[in-house]
Amino acid sequence: MSTNREIHLASRPQGWPTADNFRLVTTEVPTPGPGQIVVRNQFMSVDPYMRGRMNDVKSYVPPFQVDAPLDGGAVGEVVASEAEGIKPGDTVLHGLGWREYALLDARAARPVDPSLAPASAYLSVLGMTGLTAYAGLLDVAAMKPGESVFVSAAAGSVGSLVGQIAKLKGAGHVVGSAGSAAKVERLKALGFDAAFDYHDGPVRDSLKAAAPDGVDVYFDNVGGDHLEAAISSMKLHGRAAICGMIAQYNDTEPPAAPRNLALVIGKRLTLRGFLVGDHGNLRNQFVQEMSGWLRDGKISYDETVVDGIENAPAAFLGLLRGENLGKMLVRV
Repeated sequence: MSTNREIHLASRPQGWPTADNFRLVTTEVPTPGPGQIVVRNQFMSVDPYMRGRMNDVKSYVPPFQVDAPLDGGAVGEVVASEAEGIKPGDTVLHGLGWREYALLDARAARPVDPSLAPASAYLSVLGMTGLTAYAGLLDVAAMKPGESVFVSAAAGSVGSLVGQIAKLKGAGHVVGSAGSAAKVERLKALGFDAAFDYHDGPVRDSLKAAAPDGVDVYFDNVGGDHLEAAISSMKLHGRAAICGMIAQYNDTEPPAAPRNLALVIGKRLTLRGFLVGDHGNLRNQFVQEMSGWLRDGKISYDETVVDGIENAPAAFLGLLRGENLGKMLVRV
């Protein structure tokens, strides 16, 4: 093919993004220069952190630029190469999603073996998603066998893996919150000891009913009332791994919760934010252990797949509304 389609940021959202904030643009398929490759993307990832990059504010990663393509995790087939060690036909993982064809330096791509797992798995259970769950639970929160764990957004790509890893590592009681009755049933099928729909009442009350003895570890994907509820239920010396706060990404006013931060003092709690990029030293250990769990059927993972690059904005908006079960992906 001679044409390439990509999604540009048309304007910066104010509050919740809309379809008007995105634009589908047709360009030419790029030609690689020395040390470069061209990848035909097969799957791309949409992730909550991308919402923050749509704002023109200083953060841990540069903001997306208006009238330029967005980017993010993608996996695909090399169709042209001017680099040693990577040849046409290879499957690689890289960071230039939101487009059909990506031109990048070969050193920015990581070859993967599609015979070990479907290509999409390298964007979920064997990729950044899986490493986030693994590092956040076992390194950041330092979960120990026998402890009680609470996971918010537990039916999502990260949360669903956190709960399963916790059980495999000997957690005594694992609780998850989700946004529908169907998702609650899915969590129970994945081995969570208890789960609740956060729409059914105050999160604090639901958590206390699901974990009456309290929780030692909280894996936070939501923030807001979930973090407040976790602080209320956490035991002495409890630890929270703060991965995301999707409940407030689209807010235009400061959040009201948590209102009980003073409990952090008396309970001697640790609330620690983290970025998966800081835990690359665990990648080999993670891949080895996760591959074994997958091979032995001890880990399950879900994917919600939307077809077509033109539907990538709709997939992203659906992610923010909680329409996904497991990892939200776009099949390019």
